[in-house]
Amino acid sequence: MTQSGASGTTDTAIRPYGTWPSPVSAALVAGKTVSLSDVRVDGRDIYWIEGRPAEGGRRVLVRARAGQVADVTPAPFDVGTRVHEYGGGAYAVCQGVIAFSNRRDGSLWLVEGGKPRCLSTGAGLWYADLTFSADGRFLFCVREDHRAEDEEPAAAIVVLDCTIKTDPAFNGGTPLVMGPDFLSSPRPSPDGRYMAWIEWDHPAMPWDATRLRVATLLQEGDDPPRLAAPWSAAGDDGQAESVIEPCWDAAGRLLALSDRSEWWNLYRFDTTSSAPVALAPMEAEIGQPHWVFGLRSYVPLPDGSILAMVINDGDSRMVSIRDGMVTPVGLGHPSGCPVPVEGDGFAWLDAPPDNVAAVVRGQPGQVPQVLRRATELPLSAVDIARPAPIHFPLPDGEGTGHAFFYAPANGRYRGPEGEKPPLVVVAHGGPTGRANPAFSFKVQWWTSRGFAVVDVNYGGSTGFGRAYRQRLERQWGVVDVDDCIAACQYLATTGQVDPARIVIRGSSAGGLTVLLALARSRLFAAGTSLYGVTDLRALAQDTHKFESRYLDTLVGPYPADEATYLARSPITQVANIRVPVLFLQGLDDRVVPPAQAESMVAALRGRGVPCALYEFEGEGHGFRQETTIRRAWELELAFYQQVLKLPVSPAPHVDLTAPQSVKAV
Repeated sequence: MTQSGASGTTDTAIRPYGTWPSPVSAALVAGKTVSLSDVRVDGRDIYWIEGRPAEGGRRVLVRARAGQVADVTPAPFDVGTRVHEYGGGAYAVCQGVIAFSNRRDGSLWLVEGGKPRCLSTGAGLWYADLTFSADGRFLFCVREDHRAEDEEPAAAIVVLDCTIKTDPAFNGGTPLVMGPDFLSSPRPSPDGRYMAWIEWDHPAMPWDATRLRVATLLQEGDDPPRLAAPWSAAGDDGQAESVIEPCWDAAGRLLALSDRSEWWNLYRFDTTSSAPVALAPMEAEIGQPHWVFGLRSYVPLPDGSILAMVINDGDSRMVSIRDGMVTPVGLGHPSGCPVPVEGDGFAWLDAPPDNVAAVVRGQPGQVPQVLRRATELPLSAVDIARPAPIHFPLPDGEGTGHAFFYAPANGRYRGPEGEKPPLVVVAHGGPTGRANPAFSFKVQWWTSRGFAVVDVNYGGSTGFGRAYRQRLERQWGVVDVDDCIAACQYLATTGQVDPARIVIRGSSAGGLTVLLALARSRLFAAGTSLYGVTDLRALAQDTHKFESRYLDTLVGPYPADEATYLARSPITQVANIRVPVLFLQGLDDRVVPPAQAESMVAALRGRGVPCALYEFEGEGHGFRQETTIRRAWELELAFYQQVLKLPVSPAPHVDLTAPQSVKAV
């Protein structure tokens, strides 16, 4: 038999969907693929962070200089931060000097041409959002103080003098801003006269309501800088407004993103007035939810224009903004806004739909130079499933839902005539996040084996405006579940998948969506929860500071709305779950502690529901180690093949009757 594909005509064999041998192996996904993030530029040098599963998930700072790519941070340094638990902004570079946070102990380090020098030992102080002053002497950081064990960690913006070699054990930084529950984005102006930052308080999250603050930055003699005469440029007028990503252009004008128009758009703020000016109004998003520090959605360029990443209908594109005009720019598929390289184009993390992510350098309209690719794919064009945006009616006529659908793709196999493929439904985490069309093994692992995949942008997802985000307010566990069910019904009704073979998977917040979907609908044959929420009451009482009041918006204030917490918790819906469930959990998870999965499994087993819990030592909220990643993918595949009774040999086996969890190795 033959089948025509993107790479030509190839021989294909007929095999049942879900049983196709795949070139996407566990070794490829787990050990041979690095994660790439946080691309930055210093003159002509390009930097990025690599997460290496083969080194226990260690994150390494890498530099491309004069055509040579080399590691900057040696073992055992792990470049990262645990501020807000999710981190971000873990390094900064200025005129060849590098500052970075070591995730293992929170210490700060400088690289000045030789071995790293300790700037601060941490000792209960964690740092993020590192930013140098224009001359490179001072380092501004967000600091989170964990020294008082019985109190919520206090946030501050601090400054450290990088030229003074004091005892790092006593160098915690000089506080500049204290008081708000949360702080981010300390950004000094190019001339050193001002500093801008973002702040917000419980119970708001940064996508709900923040304040853009500005102050005069004073420097006298050898003393550390201090702030004077602070004022609010936005977000302090009683109206809920999410202001994010402050930045100064070369002329010293303050820019930031605000959703005051119901969409994150770009505004200019005068340092003597709080009246912002919209630079390019549009019904699309320039901006992303600030789960991590250091996100970059736009960059002012030396010629006065602004390069921006615009998200529309879940997908992104690059544009140039000048004098209110918006012009498309051909710069591939950046996951964040590209940054200019001195004298020669841009550098960015490219995340196309048909290849793995890569750090690249290039010019608009040209094929970029690849500096580092996450891995080399053993796939041809016909082996790669590509995203198809789908729109489906929401329950009760509430509007239109959004998702990306991926049909099975494997150049060597096709399904039997008349058979429809099984469907894997993906509920993204957050829940304030989004599914995006970038190439992902969480999709290709399944599609290359003959499964279809739908990645759902349920209500609450970003990239569709504030009103779509707000669909989830007080409705988490309802709207997200309804939207996932509606997407499945649409695909089944249109004949694209087998309605009798639908499974659902999700991590963190997506795990709660999975479990409630299993309880509410008989559409699903099984589900997998990866470090997912099972008890909202426990989450409200036992989680980290950043998310400790998140549920006020998603569910309601606790304990006043305890009845709602009970009704929306999977642990109270056990009687309605009748299909097998797989749980995968890190034992060091501080965001969703292992007790959540363990109590859910005990309740399900008490009612005779087949389930399995695998717990991984040394893993937190998200898996980093090669052995863990490999084992998790193999277990989940075997679980679906077993539950759906797919004809594979040898027959897979996940013990769904074991009386206790398995400490996976």
